Amino acid sequence: MAVCTSGAFAQYKHAIGGRFGSANGISYKTFVNTNNALEFIVNFQSNTNYSYFRVTGLMEKHAPINDVDGLRWYYGFGATLGSRTYKPADENKLLLAADGILGLDFKFPDAPINIAMDWKPAIELTPNTRLNGEGIGLSLRFTF
Repeated sequence: MAVCTSGAFAQYKHAIGGRFGSANGISYKTFVNTNNALEFIVNFQSNTNYSYFRVTGLMEKHAPINDVDGLRWYYGFGATLGSRTYKPADENKLLLAADGILGLDFKFPDAPINIAMDWKPAIELTPNTRLNGEGIGLSLRFTF
């Protein structure tokens, strides 16, 4: 279902698909009105020493970019709940974080496809307090 907004911009209501980057997972976005969306991300990340599982909820504010049909920029904030496993010691700890997001969102006018590129920095609160700025991601989603 498409919702028409000002100009020729056609906005989608729901989108689901993959998010790829420093962590890979699933993204679901739903608009609560013309300019505000909720996004939920479930992702996984692993390297030699650590593995992560995260569930993130974000509230996002979208705004059109003039003269480009289907393109919007957005920003927002949210929170993450998950786990971090330190592989050498097989030690699993609770992960809590406060997240921000800044990105570009494009809905193809004649296809049920949405693509988004964003940066999602986080302030990890547990198990250690630190700034994690690695959250660059590309989302490819089916709209409905």
